[in-house]
Amino acid sequence: MRLFVGIPLAAAVLSELSAVVARLRSNGDALRWMEPASWHITLQFLGNTDPDQYECLVARLGEVRSRPVPVHLGELGFFDRAGVLFADVTPGDALVSLAGCVTTATALCGFVAETRRFHPHITLARAKGQSGSQPLRALQQKIHRQPAFSPFLAAEFLLYESHLSPAGSTYEVRHRFPLAAAVRPTL
Repeated sequence: MRLFVGIPLAAAVLSELSAVVARLRSNGDALRWMEPASWHITLQFLGNTDPDQYECLVARLGEVRSRPVPVHLGELGFFDRAGVLFADVTPGDALVSLAGCVTTATALCGFVAETRRFHPHITLARAKGQSGSQPLRALQQKIHRQPAFSPFLAAEFLLYESHLSPAGSTYEVRHRFPLAAAVRPTL
């Protein structure tokens, strides 16, 4: 199974992002728009995972302790080389700390953290084919002002399984990990 760890979005943010996408999206724009059900903030991509690693992940991620995490979305942005439109997420201390706790926990199961700086974001659309920069440039012209999004408090993080298909990936929640209001001391 192909796994990753992420934070689900609050209903208000899903609604706000849906309105933004509805304004930007057009038929024939050469973009593959992600469905709202797939929107999330990735904490760590794990990739292919065997059953023993899965059991280890559930156990180790279950040991992660954190208070609920404040999440603030920023501006819409583009990864030009990857052909991606995204909503930026401010990497606040609590969010960065949670991502660090997740990568520490998954390392105990044999996973290696990325060497790139943690850049939390929500992927909204991907360019189709080789000419990804042209549809993105056209999309950039449609953004006359940056939207404002409601902040929210993430009360859990999830272990997702990614199912690949020619139509795009779909995500299945494999396990939920609540974030507690009071953090228990570690021994």
